[in-house]
Amino acid sequence: MEPITLTTERLVLRPLDASDTDEVYAALQDPAIQRWIPVAVPYERTHAESFVTRVPGGQSGSEYNFGIRLGAGGPLVGCVGVAPEGEHAHELGYWTVAEHRGLGYLPEALPAVLRWAFTELGCPRMIWRAGVGNHASRRVAEKAGFAIEGVARAGMEHRGTLRDCWTGAMLPSDLGLPSRLPYLPSPVSATP
Repeated sequence: MEPITLTTERLVLRPLDASDTDEVYAALQDPAIQRWIPVAVPYERTHAESFVTRVPGGQSGSEYNFGIRLGAGGPLVGCVGVAPEGEHAHELGYWTVAEHRGLGYLPEALPAVLRWAFTELGCPRMIWRAGVGNHASRRVAEKAGFAIEGVARAGMEHRGTLRDCWTGAMLPSDLGLPSRLPYLPSPVSATP
């Protein structure tokens, strides 16, 4: 499979590679990223080298990691990954480089990744999770159109500890796209 490149008005999303090592290493020194994303602490250069080459060409047939750049030759402003989560879903994860937060790059990038995952991967359900209290990640997920489904007790592991997490999901129909599997919503309200 050819490496995938996605574009938006301001951004180019391309698979991470060895040329991204220095920028990924610098970005992941950020205590805010280390607080919420399950990366090694301390985060060493060897961790960055492993991360940018973990998925050859940015894709393994099941996991995809995109570096988000401000234009084709611009700086790395973030990263978004898509990985299988069970048989009928994928999970979306992301982070933004500290000096590029609050500029709308993730809300711009995520629709391109979601459309691609729903149409090219045939993903019938995209999941988002973030530790309870990670308000920045939740705001981005809500801007992208994720329906927040609640709190999963002990729903994610973070450095050997189970933590509560917010969960959300998006379906292809939320973006006006067809799904590879039909969806039959519950005829009964989910609230008592």
